[in-house]
Amino acid sequence: MWLRRWFQVLLPAALFGAYGTVALVRQQRMETSGFDLGIFEQGVRGYAGLGAPVSALKGTGFNLLGDHFSPVLAALAPLYRLFPDARTLLLAQAALFALSALPVARLAVDRLGPVPGAAVGCGYGLSWGLWTAVEFDFHEVAFAVPLTAFAVEALARGRWRAAVGWALPLLLVKEDQGLLVAAVGAYVCARGRRALGAATVLAAVGVTALAVFLVIPAHNPGGVYTYAASGSWRGGDPLARLLLPGGKWRTVLALLLPTAFLALRSPLVLLAVPPLAARFWSETPAYWGTGQHYNAPLMPILFLALVDGLGWVRRRALSGPVSGVLSGRASEVVSGTLSRPVAALVPALAVLLLPAAPAGTAPPRPADARAALAVVPDGARVAAANRLAPQLTGRCTVSLFPYLTRPDRVAPWDRPTAEWVAVLDRPGDFPLPEAEMRRARADLAGQGYREVAAGGGVTVYRWSSG
Repeated sequence: MWLRRWFQVLLPAALFGAYGTVALVRQQRMETSGFDLGIFEQGVRGYAGLGAPVSALKGTGFNLLGDHFSPVLAALAPLYRLFPDARTLLLAQAALFALSALPVARLAVDRLGPVPGAAVGCGYGLSWGLWTAVEFDFHEVAFAVPLTAFAVEALARGRWRAAVGWALPLLLVKEDQGLLVAAVGAYVCARGRRALGAATVLAAVGVTALAVFLVIPAHNPGGVYTYAASGSWRGGDPLARLLLPGGKWRTVLALLLPTAFLALRSPLVLLAVPPLAARFWSETPAYWGTGQHYNAPLMPILFLALVDGLGWVRRRALSGPVSGVLSGRASEVVSGTLSRPVAALVPALAVLLLPAAPAGTAPPRPADARAALAVVPDGARVAAANRLAPQLTGRCTVSLFPYLTRPDRVAPWDRPTAEWVAVLDRPGDFPLPEAEMRRARADLAGQGYREVAAGGGVTVYRWSSG
């Protein structure tokens, strides 16, 4: 009874500590990046100032609503106003991921018993999809993970109105979440609540269409939805585009393997098909793999489907020829025998699939690098290397080096002016090849920039008219 009552509280608390520690250590070591932590901090900073979510890293005056429909970021504004720092976003994401473990653990304990339920809950918290997201800065999908978890738990319990209530806010997280909301509506419809399910599907389609065809283009400098080109069909075999190359199946295998494929025993697993199919249809290879943050919203679906699938296996065993033997405590043994190996697979997969930080892209001595960056005054306009941007976005207007315009020139819409420049001595290859990055740094002196500080692998320049 103690485990059943307190595990659902202790697990999210422990996971918050683990996720938050990893995220803060990465920020301290300067392993985070402007794309994307700096971008999101600038957007939240705009909301906190009661303005638009503008990101200078994306371009002068670039409104993030012209990139993705993610008004949910405004929910972080009050917290960021109290603690204006990139670490606020990282800890908020850690808390949201940790919260998502509550409905997973709750259903697992209720359906499978305390010990096997705890094993599945721990397996979820260690799942590679969540850890790869933690390892890749902050993203708006952090909100999608707990909302999805609570919605799918409600579906598993047959609480249709609650499921729709948890799913609908996903439409404010990102425009692609409409696929999952529509899937929830279709599931509810298939289970007999046709009016509720149909209304949910219509809401998903309507809000998504409004976001993609009206809101995003209205805020985009080019008047378009940028990502439409990646999903457009230019002919060819649609099945081949959807199912190939074979690396897509590696992702499917990685998603199902932690559940020992028992998630396939539950119809809840079908909820993962529309968002996964949309990613595979895209022409952007980054969407197909196991890295970054794209698989985090699928983790609660798969693990709750696992719980439902384990429940199906147990019911099948109890109704079989040995049903008289498998009762009471013995039924927990059936669930435990299946769930513990499943949970044991997850840490190993997390270690194998976590992407390593790119070599040579972070300063070798963060303390000395911060001392060099300290010469940049608050409120300054800075063009910073990708890895340095989130160290400055909380107190400066930061654009991305090498894209800059000198203060004595009129900047076009996509090139902010920069009085200060902060670069890495080992620049890496983002956003341009390393040779071009080095060339851009060498050109700074000819553009009127003078070195004012250096240390820890970082050099800071300031523009001078003389």
